[in-house]
Amino acid sequence: MRTKTYHANSIKDLLVKQKIATMSELQTALGTHVNMTVIRKLQELSYHSSYSHRGKYYTLDEIADFDSQGLWSFESVLFSRYGTLMQTVKAFVNNCEAGFSARELESLLHLAVKEPLFCLYRRDDIRRQKISGCYVYFSSEPKTQKRQLLLRKDKDLKSILIPDSLQSELLVHELKAAIVLFFTMLDEKQRRIYAGLESLKIGYGGDRQIADLFGIDAHTVAKGRSQLLSQDFEPERVRKKGGGRIFTGKKTPKS
Repeated sequence: MRTKTYHANSIKDLLVKQKIATMSELQTALGTHVNMTVIRKLQELSYHSSYSHRGKYYTLDEIADFDSQGLWSFESVLFSRYGTLMQTVKAFVNNCEAGFSARELESLLHLAVKEPLFCLYRRDDIRRQKISGCYVYFSSEPKTQKRQLLLRKDKDLKSILIPDSLQSELLVHELKAAIVLFFTMLDEKQRRIYAGLESLKIGYGGDRQIADLFGIDAHTVAKGRSQLLSQDFEPERVRKKGGGRIFTGKKTPKS
């Protein structure tokens, strides 16, 4: 009995017509019920499976019109030149200048990514660090990770100092200079409290960022932050009670 021959052109014609198709549709076009037979013919044509809909849909490389980020969608079905959702998440984290939080990545991929992010993190394929109260994911390659972390902290500081609508390198530098100048005009206690306030705005890691900005010790920033939270200070007093020279009373000249 002769072995049946399957031709890739039959599924290519379907995909050219429909742009995308499910496995069952491709089986019907090819005349088989075997998944691997369809996959082998797709491999002859260079194909992509969707990263949405659990990889249910297929298309050809020549059909997918990927954008600059390597993404393409057709009728709400999402494709990536990187492959599956897991592979796409890993590629985006590795290629991003300043890492990604789950929310930032979801806004780009239009899918929930917390599960693949956590899975990649558990496998040590990516790293994460808590910044401003949320996890940010970085490349596992040490040099890339260090660069991403520095850029993320700088980006985070900019977002605190100036609204998104006004951000530009010139404005950010001018505002930083103005804040540092204002800081130098304050007395000792006011500097500590103000530094603590700015640290509170940033959240996790704020003590170190503000300490670096003002050129002071991070413990001083932490103390100011702690005083603000506990309201443990007197607005009109600079030094602690009892500080300064001891008052001895007015002396009466001897006659």
